[in-house]
Amino acid sequence: MSPSTIQASGSRRRSTQAERSARTRTALLQSAARGLSRYGYGNLVLEQVARDAGYTRGALYHQFTGKKDLALAVVEWVDETWWREVGGLVDQQPGPVAALIALARGHAIYCRRDVASVAMALRLEFSGQDHPVGREVERISKTLVKRCARLINAGRRDGSIPPGPPAKAVALAFVGALEGAVIALAGQAPHDELLAARAAAGVLGLDSPAGT
Repeated sequence: MSPSTIQASGSRRRSTQAERSARTRTALLQSAARGLSRYGYGNLVLEQVARDAGYTRGALYHQFTGKKDLALAVVEWVDETWWREVGGLVDQQPGPVAALIALARGHAIYCRRDVASVAMALRLEFSGQDHPVGREVERISKTLVKRCARLINAGRRDGSIPPGPPAKAVALAFVGALEGAVIALAGQAPHDELLAARAAAGVLGLDSPAGT
């Protein structure tokens, strides 16, 4: 066997191992996200996470050092998927109002999956506590509020959003109303998307958006 053949074979093996590792990690993250959504951080059992994902406890510890490391990885993974799916819709809109309504609709659709309530569950669990997971959830929440506030300010500048309370206060109310609507309407598609958009428009001081 030539050196180039040996090298190619080794590269394929490494690629296959990396792919297997990535599949394992994703399955464990999905399982942990479901567990955190249902039971919270304090009641999360790592052995059950691994079992539900179809792996052993050893496989989990090969990927994560413990519960805190796993929970932080889940928060990051959910945040990344949210921005990829919902943030992408927002970026495609022609103006601030359309962007904010797209965010509301996209969030409602995203939250139909069973891993989507991780951030909300952890925010409640760690409220008032100084914990790395709670701090990361809070950081992500503040990032979203800041983005919404920037869009609100942009809408006020172009006249599409009426003047009112400070943009940050409106952004906080916008996110709160959106999350409340989605929680209350869980499992009631397509009404969740429709009413999330209406709640968003109401907080912004708009008439109901087109199509609602």
